[in-house]
Amino acid sequence: MELYIDTSSNQQTIIMIEDHKIVEKYDNPREQRLLEIIEKALKQKKAKIEDISSIKVNLGPGSFTGLRVGCTVANTLGWLLKIPINGKKVGEFVEPKYE
Repeated sequence: MELYIDTSSNQQTIIMIEDHKIVEKYDNPREQRLLEIIEKALKQKKAKIEDISSIKVNLGPGSFTGLRVGCTVANTLGWLLKIPINGKKVGEFVEPKYE
C-alpha cells in the first residue's frame, strides 16, 4: 500500500493511505504530530507500518519547515522499510524544492 504525506500547509497535514485520507487541522506544531497522524491512519485502515510498500511526499511549494519534516519522515520510513520514495530507490533521497 502507498503512503502519501503532505505537510506543505501551515494549517493542516494530509495523510493518505490508498483511498483513506486524514486531514488533520491544528494549532500546535505539526512537527510533533506527524508520526502520530500516520499511526492513526494505519490503525483506521487496520494496517501495520510494514504494509507500506511505497511513499509519496509533497515536495512543495509550501511551508519551509513543514516540507523538511515531511521529507525527513518519508526518507526515514523509506530507509527503515527499504521501500521507494516518490518512485526512487532507497538512498536517492527526496529533497524539498523551494521557490
